[in-house]
Amino acid sequence: MRLRREGERILEWRLFLWSPTDSGFGNLSPVNSRSSHWPRFPLQEAPTGRRRYRDSMDRFIPNRSAMDFDYAHYMVTMGRTAKENMEGKSPGKVAYQKRLAEALNMNRTRVLAFRNKPPISSTSIPHEPLLDRPPKPPKPQRSIPQTAERTLDAPDLVDDYYLNLLDWGSSNVLSIALGNTVYLWDASNRSTSELVTVDDDCGPVTSVSWSSDGRHIAMGLNNSEVQLWDYTTNRLLRTLNGGHTRRVGSLAWNSHILTTGGRDGRIVNNDVRVRSHIVGTFRGHSHEVCGLKWSACGQQLASGGNDNTLYIWDRSLASLNAPSQWLHRLEDHASAVKALAWCPFQGNLLASGGGMEDNCIKFWNTDTGSCLNSIDTGSQVCALLWSNKERELLSSHGFTQNQLTLWKYPSMVKMADLNGHTSRVLFMAQSPDGCTVASAAADETLRFWNVFGAPEVAKPSPKYKPEPFANVYRIR
Repeated sequence: MRLRREGERILEWRLFLWSPTDSGFGNLSPVNSRSSHWPRFPLQEAPTGRRRYRDSMDRFIPNRSAMDFDYAHYMVTMGRTAKENMEGKSPGKVAYQKRLAEALNMNRTRVLAFRNKPPISSTSIPHEPLLDRPPKPPKPQRSIPQTAERTLDAPDLVDDYYLNLLDWGSSNVLSIALGNTVYLWDASNRSTSELVTVDDDCGPVTSVSWSSDGRHIAMGLNNSEVQLWDYTTNRLLRTLNGGHTRRVGSLAWNSHILTTGGRDGRIVNNDVRVRSHIVGTFRGHSHEVCGLKWSACGQQLASGGNDNTLYIWDRSLASLNAPSQWLHRLEDHASAVKALAWCPFQGNLLASGGGMEDNCIKFWNTDTGSCLNSIDTGSQVCALLWSNKERELLSSHGFTQNQLTLWKYPSMVKMADLNGHTSRVLFMAQSPDGCTVASAAADETLRFWNVFGAPEVAKPSPKYKPEPFANVYRIR
């Protein structure tokens, strides 16, 4: 430590590493400030390292609040003389002065302090290192039932890959089209009812889809018509005509807009509130549109067709006149694209599945149109469903195993195969609580799987405690 004084004020100090010797100050060397760290009846009984704070401090800047400049001046000027005077004193006096220095906190080895030290506790506190604490128990692995929880008969189910004959509404009612008839199965009380049977010149029913309110159901027919029903009253609300010239095999709701896809390759947006219901069309597919899904935000529409093409459309670009308005045209699949599923935890992630000549599940970034991953499943992909609770994807397949497969995303490690169907599993629908999946296959059975876990038990709401004298008028 080198100090220069003018009067009683210290004008300048410089910091060095000090190695004291018997003759006074030893070698002085600057401190290095850097360090490194770093008769069968339908639906009847039959799952950086960060940089530490201390590393970001400049070691050449001391903590002035912790310095005692008077003691520093004394040690520089008088410390050597006091040490020489101690040599001629008796051992008893030396011991007395040493204890006195300790009591007055004068027995310090460093003049300047770079940070405040924590005060020493007078009482002993038991120390429990974090490493000694037992680790948190790992999350228990979910048990996935390998057999169906329930099986119902589905006679006259049309074995057609390009149709969409099963849907589960938010009111916990499942709808399924069997030939010319649409049946409803109420999951809350397990009751079955018939909604409607269409005439032979209109049927069979080629698609069904519930609106978001769970009250209205749309039906696509073989004669190119679309019917809208109120299931609570079993009443036909209206029939949508003029959008298509051939059967309507796919439906998708987006608020009050009902989007329909037909065998004529057209995609039509229908506003069900107004008389002139056709408010926009998308043109791009050259063959039947067999898959339609709106994104959760309602801005993007995915469509798959029998032309082996997947399109991504923007709602704002729908027009009655423009020939093409797609955002992306994706031609990576080698067969028809029917299975479509938007990811619930990443809005721009879409999963698509290809038919018999493709057998692949592909993942897309719909903002850029890039393919993120592709998995060869070994069999026809008929339907896809995301889990609402875990990062998992369920797929249904055709020949040879006719199974449902649960995948872990994004590793796409196979978690389980659910077997039971004896023919290709054409359709899947998910319950409103996200736990149960219904699958309908060409073997004319409808099976329920508890594949995504048990439903969460709702916490009881706190009881309302009325305020005393709540009915008494107050003067403010």
